[in-house]
Amino acid sequence: MSAVNTGNIAKLLWPGLHAIWGEYKDHPVEYKELFDTSSSDKQYEEDQLLRGLGLAPRKSEGAATVYDSTSQGITSRYTHAAYSLGFMLTREALADNQYKGKALKAMKMLARSFRQTKETVAANVYNRAHDTNYVGGDGKALCVTDHPTYSGNQSNRLTTAADFSESALEDLCVQICNAVDESGLKIALQPSKLLIPTALMFEAARVLKSVGQNDSANNAINALRSMGMFSEGAKVNHYFDDPDAFFVKTDVPEGMRHFEREAPEFAQDNDFDTSNLKYKGYERYSFGWTDFRGVYSNGAGA
Repeated sequence: MSAVNTGNIAKLLWPGLHAIWGEYKDHPVEYKELFDTSSSDKQYEEDQLLRGLGLAPRKSEGAATVYDSTSQGITSRYTHAAYSLGFMLTREALADNQYKGKALKAMKMLARSFRQTKETVAANVYNRAHDTNYVGGDGKALCVTDHPTYSGNQSNRLTTAADFSESALEDLCVQICNAVDESGLKIALQPSKLLIPTALMFEAARVLKSVGQNDSANNAINALRSMGMFSEGAKVNHYFDDPDAFFVKTDVPEGMRHFEREAPEFAQDNDFDTSNLKYKGYERYSFGWTDFRGVYSNGAGA
């Protein structure tokens, strides 16, 4: 099997952020806004949360020091999945000199399929954030009110689901700023970006960019903007399937994770029995989360 020419064809197949596939433009890469990417050279990757020490107790005169210990917490496994797709050009098409035009168009379509497959797989982690059929290392869906921890259940979603609004965003930001670790100690967690479906892009722009309080006659500042609560702004994702669900990604170090096991590769070969020309693509990766504090949600809307 011979690899497709990397000097010209590869540029057509995987051209970066702004590309034209056939007659249509494609959206910029969006999954990178949802996850933090790392490389992998294993069949799977495992992350483990550690429980830290609790508060120091008061020591009486002459009394012995109380000793606490760290321990292993939730283990999250990322098993990389392989994705492959191909197409064939017939011997007759090759003989009739239709090879170049058909191959070029088909290769663009193949690359587009791979691109949107990856975007869909990534977005589905968020699309299933409230679905109890899809759970993480702690046995819970991504965004729930009862993640089990050493210090008791913790939440990364609004207790009462709410539609998108300035007040709902403020409530989520307060919840994020009150976050604690596995042992119940406070952590300096901060919201970094707002992740929204296309249905909320105009409302999000009004809420985040208004100088004053949104949709109000009150002479008040827009606190979200004034306090710089979303340092990376709002990011629209065209693969989110719930028009009411929105998410706030935080700056937790090992929250939403993407492992790149094998980068996309494209190859060609001839089929001996038919003399048809075969093209295929292959890629391997995984998406998931280690620390549920990596993202907070509104609970999928009221």
